[in-house]
Amino acid sequence: MSTFTDPLNRRVFVTKAAQSLLGVTAASQLTGKALAIPGENTSPLKQVPTARNVIYLYMNGGMSHLDTFDPKPDNAEVMGLTKTINTKADGIRLSENLPLVARQAGKLAIIRSMSSTQGAHEQGQYFQRTSYTLRSSIRHPSMGAWLEKFQNRGNPTLPGSVMIGNESRHPGAGFFEAKFAPLMINDPESGISNVTPNSWFTQDRLTNRLGVAKQLDQKFAETYDVKNVRAYSDMYDDAVKMMKSEELKAFDLDAEPAALREKYGRERFGQGCLLARRLVEHGVRHVEVSFGSWDTHNANFTRVPELCDELDAALSTLLQDLESRGMLNETLVVLATEFGRTPEINVNDGRDHHPSGFSCVLAGGGIRGGQVYGATDANGDKAIDKPVTIPDFNATIGYALGLPLDQVLYSPTKRPFTVADKGKPLAQLFG
Repeated sequence: MSTFTDPLNRRVFVTKAAQSLLGVTAASQLTGKALAIPGENTSPLKQVPTARNVIYLYMNGGMSHLDTFDPKPDNAEVMGLTKTINTKADGIRLSENLPLVARQAGKLAIIRSMSSTQGAHEQGQYFQRTSYTLRSSIRHPSMGAWLEKFQNRGNPTLPGSVMIGNESRHPGAGFFEAKFAPLMINDPESGISNVTPNSWFTQDRLTNRLGVAKQLDQKFAETYDVKNVRAYSDMYDDAVKMMKSEELKAFDLDAEPAALREKYGRERFGQGCLLARRLVEHGVRHVEVSFGSWDTHNANFTRVPELCDELDAALSTLLQDLESRGMLNETLVVLATEFGRTPEINVNDGRDHHPSGFSCVLAGGGIRGGQVYGATDANGDKAIDKPVTIPDFNATIGYALGLPLDQVLYSPTKRPFTVADKGKPLAQLFG
């Protein structure tokens, strides 16, 4: 009997299709029940957002805090070959590997008391981006998805969030509808692929093919009229809008002066930061740029300076560029990593994974610059003053954006989740 006429076979086919194409559990998604109860457990306190946009710079692999933002100048055994320098902010010293960022220290809030419960890369990166530990049974939303879920995208013809870098394991939209997933761009200089049709593929042909596709999907969409099914259709509509949008010029780095492109750094990370600025300028609210590998088990004192050359140019230029355009006040710049590196220098002249104490950085978006929050001990081993968890850090980002931190949304399995789990925002960083 045909798969499409036998009711049982048809049901199996539809279930498998929904699981694979929509990334959901059919038993929960195809019931038509809502994922959230709007307003449930919403905080009566409505914080006023200090930032509209986020540029999130992620250092893949575990950036060494000791060789960047938390040097220990009086501890030569821990510091090895790395020296420290003064900055433009009184009392703040950084590694000599970041001389340009040191000049921008008056814009930075350096959190030196970060700690994580995850000491492996995949788990640590997932935790940092979601505030939840990695599970095989569920995918949690990243901050860009939460932002778009609670607030409108900035430009209706461009994605609400963009991910620049090769991040196939990025949590993306998590259990939210697929329309909240970021647009993934591997190479910032290549822009978006396949948005310009061939000359023979006319508008009439595009319209005709889209019409045929909708006819084929009509029965399925009517039978399973739930959020994730509608969102799958919405993705096509958003793609067509973007293809027709004049705002695609935001992805064209050739529109920038050559001198500015050089200042950011011609490497992929520097150009990614420049693209992030252009996208935010055109209304994209959350842009992540990944960089690394900072996994310096070997040759730490060779690799970190090389990596810092790219980071130093890109971050310092990004902060200056945003400020000169009047964009820094409304754009929160975040520099994050999954964990730090050990104070002990191993036999390979490297440092190993170290989740018990490390650094992250915030700037712009209402953050008071020129400050250090918290501290690790004299060896840079453990966070001992004002310890900050990953959920606390993410709650601070959500706080800046004015997100309802304690509003509960439900996963397909009816489990409750909030933006940053039980994290508490560091309100004292603002001012």
